[in-house]
Amino acid sequence: MAIQGSGPLAGVRVVELATVVMAPLATRALADMGADVIRVEAPGGDFMRDFDPKRNPKMGGFAMGVNRNKKSVVLDLKKPEGHAAFCDLVATADALVTNVRPRALKSLKVTDADLRPHRPDLVYCSATGFGSDGPYADKAAYDDVIQAASGLASMFTWMGDQPSFMPSIIADKVVAVHISYAVLAALYRRATTGEGDFIEVPMGETMAAFNLVEHLSGHTFKPPEGGFSYLRLRTKHRRPRRSADGWVCILPYSDRNWADFFALADLDHYAEDPRFDSVNVRIANVDALYGLLDEIVKTRTTAEWMTLCDEHSIPAVPVVDLEHIDEDPHFNAVGLLEDYQHPTEGACVNVKDPIAFRSGSTGLRHPPPGLGQHTRQVFGALGYDDDRITKLEAHNNDP
Repeated sequence: MAIQGSGPLAGVRVVELATVVMAPLATRALADMGADVIRVEAPGGDFMRDFDPKRNPKMGGFAMGVNRNKKSVVLDLKKPEGHAAFCDLVATADALVTNVRPRALKSLKVTDADLRPHRPDLVYCSATGFGSDGPYADKAAYDDVIQAASGLASMFTWMGDQPSFMPSIIADKVVAVHISYAVLAALYRRATTGEGDFIEVPMGETMAAFNLVEHLSGHTFKPPEGGFSYLRLRTKHRRPRRSADGWVCILPYSDRNWADFFALADLDHYAEDPRFDSVNVRIANVDALYGLLDEIVKTRTTAEWMTLCDEHSIPAVPVVDLEHIDEDPHFNAVGLLEDYQHPTEGACVNVKDPIAFRSGSTGLRHPPPGLGQHTRQVFGALGYDDDRITKLEAHNNDP
């Protein structure tokens, strides 16, 4: 059920000129926090709307998942009427977020320079595949491309595999977080200085920096002090363990954790083993250490391990099947997945925003919109009369 709530960004208007996942996910976060996000779509809509499964045209489940709490308007920016209406809308906005390629933005005359006269203090955020100063600036970029270019795909070779992609659009999702916090930072700066800003968030550089957080390691120093990457993550033995009746993640981390774990397994002598008695030697001998884990963990059931590990504050959880995550006692208790009734799509499931503000709700205020559902509402509020909106809609439908 849609709920009412102000949220910390109530009163902030964001115009979204974006497709696919990355930028729409970023603006969903802003919308969840109370911003008035107006999604500008071309005639025909974002092609993600057509992805199956869906119950009705232009309402694919994938797109619905990233477009809650938004309004949708349709404008043909290639036509003078659509472009003029877009500029009028931007004049009322605090921020604009786009992942349209810079060359297309220039062709459509909706670059930062084009729009700045309509809103001098606008926060304009352009999410790109690669930074504008490099030779990849004009490359088309989707998640797999960025996983390959940023070094992520190559990490699988550390475990003896071929370069591989994670079964997640992790680049889209990580960069979405960067977009949202960059916009928030620029809005804060504007609140204190009165000045707008232009932000570029490149996917390739963002993910490369993300991957280097732990892996730059010894190469932090020049000349290097030790090898590249965090060795604990390079072993093929870093994986969930098979218990007597299932799969678990057991991760003793501190010296105390390891001593307690070995004691639980009646292998106290390993706590004094020079290969395992401190953090740096454990990392250096991670293959042998994690091989021991395999042998120890399979001796008890998952439930037994959870009880023992919880009693000794050893990090441990059962491996959860993502498809059935709503059956997990914790995620079920916090209501991560919630049922709601969509006005056109019927019974649906929403993944709740996990962030909670005491000052206001981040819940589902508005269900994902149909294509162009709010064109009349939005432009009526801008002072367009019915005749002008009708003409605008007719131009949108012209070939």
